[in-house]
Amino acid sequence: MVPYLDVQHLSKSFGALQLFRDISFSIGEGQKVGLIAKNGTGKSTLLSILSGKEGYDSGSIVFRRDLKVGMLEQSPEFDPDESVLDACFNHQGEDEKVLKAKQVLTQLKIRDLNQRMGELSGGQQKRVALANVLLTEPDLLILDEPTNHLDLEMIEWLEGYLARGNKTLLMVTHDRFFLDRVCSVILELDDQTIYTYRGNYAYYLEKRQERIDNRRAEVARANNLYRTELEWMRRMPQARGHKARYREEAFYELEKVAKQRLEERQLRLKASNVYIGSKIFECQYISKKFDDVIILKDFYYNFSRFEKMGIVGNNGTGKSTFIKMLLGQVPVDDGRIVIGETVKFGYFSQEGLQFNEQEKVIDVITKIADYVDLGSGKKLSASQLLQYFLFTPEQQYNYVYKLSGGERRKLYLCTVLMQNPNFLVLDEPTNDLDIVTLQILEEYLQDFPGCVIVVSHDRYFMDKVVDHLLVFKGQGEVKDFPGNYTQYREWANMVADSSSSSKTSPTSNTKANYRHEDRRRLSYKEKRELEQLEKDIAALEAEQHQIEEALCGGTTSVEEITTMSKRLPVLKDELDEKSMRWLELSEIEN
Repeated sequence: MVPYLDVQHLSKSFGALQLFRDISFSIGEGQKVGLIAKNGTGKSTLLSILSGKEGYDSGSIVFRRDLKVGMLEQSPEFDPDESVLDACFNHQGEDEKVLKAKQVLTQLKIRDLNQRMGELSGGQQKRVALANVLLTEPDLLILDEPTNHLDLEMIEWLEGYLARGNKTLLMVTHDRFFLDRVCSVILELDDQTIYTYRGNYAYYLEKRQERIDNRRAEVARANNLYRTELEWMRRMPQARGHKARYREEAFYELEKVAKQRLEERQLRLKASNVYIGSKIFECQYISKKFDDVIILKDFYYNFSRFEKMGIVGNNGTGKSTFIKMLLGQVPVDDGRIVIGETVKFGYFSQEGLQFNEQEKVIDVITKIADYVDLGSGKKLSASQLLQYFLFTPEQQYNYVYKLSGGERRKLYLCTVLMQNPNFLVLDEPTNDLDIVTLQILEEYLQDFPGCVIVVSHDRYFMDKVVDHLLVFKGQGEVKDFPGNYTQYREWANMVADSSSSSKTSPTSNTKANYRHEDRRRLSYKEKRELEQLEKDIAALEAEQHQIEEALCGGTTSVEEITTMSKRLPVLKDELDEKSMRWLELSEIEN
């Protein structure tokens, strides 16, 4: 394997803050490498160092001679007066390249090549920058959050584009599906050190846990030995010979290991004090459009208690507008939205929150409340909530201006949760959050005893959190799907395959057409099965709601809670299975 990049003994610090120390790694031709780290630990700084925009304290960075490197930054900058086409080719457009540019830009939903860059949104500019770096066809692609501002269709296209061929790639992304499907090597920047895992994201998760378990065992052994050696040191032998001095030196090395601070996995944060009535909200045949763009048309939906809904769809189909109508920030054209009296929304928007830069992190939270009441006599202080979302006690007393972009998003999330809502509405909550924070947020939402709506392009996150989807297809078409994102894609692919096979069936005469249509009708047995499935699903959903209410009621005995907790996942599996079968049969019927 030809080495494209070799990094040896690299160190970088900002004042007293050491980002990484003495790290080494290399990238060979054809390798697709994903870089993972917590927010604020130096991922983007490392990429800036590699691109030559940032200096470093010590070490060496060696690229292969004449290597062509393409860099996608998180926030690219353009001349606002240049056209999209000039931005892609630095004013050197050739006919063949222009044709290729049109193909790539069309995939990224940029269609006007003569539009001025200053007229584009930040997300559109990021897509033009992505097109730019892909079209220059570099030997080594360095990508900082390439999936931000892409919808699901674009992300899946980019996955295929990068996975094909012998491209060499180093990227930072928090999209775990993307990591799993594109990358063959994972680099983890943790505790100022870099670890290499030669496999995809699933392999990394397995081996990382092994590393943490081994380290925990090593520290435990060191602690046991440390107590013995500490007693020896305290006796202060008067005459220290050569062996004694050697033992003393070994003691200090042992002390370093024993006093290592291991990141303990957070306990799952479960609240039982959230109450929400049976009436949540009802969309009563609402319609909305902007000029010729139809967002919703006579849309009806009655939101169930404890429902966890995901909203997906391409950019511009109206996902965020729907949420803003629900919250009363955007008026409906026709119909109305009726919201239950007990509903208390907690809204996490794409735009985020404007912070006072000179305010301390802890003060941002305590301005909202000093604690959250978890029920059963338990309270969660502002500091504990911040610590749960990985703000160390030292970071809590830092000023806001010192936070990275991801840490600010995380702080904004904490301000929403500190309001103790019973209905969370999260619009793209995963952007800029590190993977560890995403895992904590997933657990929080899985255990959240209220209602949840999530708009997200993060497929992994959606699979973990939601049990129901609204799929916005554009021009007012909305698909109501009982399942998570992966189940929806499996169903959509199945329908597409079925449609494709029907198009290739003989259609040369009426008799052949009649026979084909006849084969697609439900049999008597299937009709009865469909009717029974509807009854079964209704009964299972009723049982699920009954169990969830009982678990949140605070009057259930320990034995009943145990039985119900075992029944709930079985119930969910049955519901998923029957819902998928119901969809199969209903598609044939329609």
